[in-house]
Amino acid sequence: MSKVEASWELYGTFLEVMRGGSLSAAARALGVSQPTVRNRIEALEQALDAVLFTRSQNGLVPTEVARSMLPHAEAMAATARALARSASGPTQADRGSVRLAASEIVGGEVLPAMLTRLRDAHPGIQIELVLSNANEDLLRRDADVAIRMVAPTQAALVAKRVGDVEIGLYASDAYLADHPAPRSVEDLGEHALVGGDRDRGVTQLLAAFGLSTSPRDFALRTDDHLAQLAAVRAGLGVGVCQGPLAERPPKLTRVLSEVKFPLPVWVVMHEDLRAVRRVRTVFDHLVVELDAYLGARPRRRRRPR
Repeated sequence: MSKVEASWELYGTFLEVMRGGSLSAAARALGVSQPTVRNRIEALEQALDAVLFTRSQNGLVPTEVARSMLPHAEAMAATARALARSASGPTQADRGSVRLAASEIVGGEVLPAMLTRLRDAHPGIQIELVLSNANEDLLRRDADVAIRMVAPTQAALVAKRVGDVEIGLYASDAYLADHPAPRSVEDLGEHALVGGDRDRGVTQLLAAFGLSTSPRDFALRTDDHLAQLAAVRAGLGVGVCQGPLAERPPKLTRVLSEVKFPLPVWVVMHEDLRAVRRVRTVFDHLVVELDAYLGARPRRRRRPR
């Protein structure tokens, strides 16, 4: 008796169980009942003639088969989303969905005003914004356009280097009112520091300038870059910030100007999407906007057409 071919619904349910770690988490994500999720997983196991999960005191544990399936299920999900975006508008029209990937800081602090101006000029374009400090796979169509802080290495990508954004050390005026600004890197040992937890970026930056730190030297450790910026703005301590962002209210003050690190800013898309007008429109708009941002040139809000 031949096996029944598994549907995307079953693979999609499997993917949500892998992401959420439990049947209940997958049920919430899918908007269905937990028994429905269980039935779908059992149907998928029957179709594949394989065990995908075992149960333990800590919940579901994926088997080796399940772990090997995960990247393929993620690719299927990305393809399904890309198909939906492709059908969202004609190729030569300025309307439809464009999936844009950026880091937490860029997406949360830099892009909103830029996307507002995009919306003013092209109201038919809808943006799906995904924020992650990991690079989305454009070849797999996880995103249509991405803003990256590293040079793309994959072939078949269209990439424009807009320039560099300088990362430096900053503190709020409120913090500096109570703590005299450091005059040397060694003086930072007497200050409250804000940095990463598992992310060692700030630690590595300070080490490059001769200051060795450990987790106990930080008043706040979090891998959420937006939370780091908010903490520095609130006066919790000294932390890293992009130069143009520090100039925005509430303005931050630069400390130890010699401690700096340039990050390249790239706008990237798949070369197959150059002919898709809405994607190219978003790409070109971001190149212009980010160029102005890096040069700290004010942008006027355009009136709707």
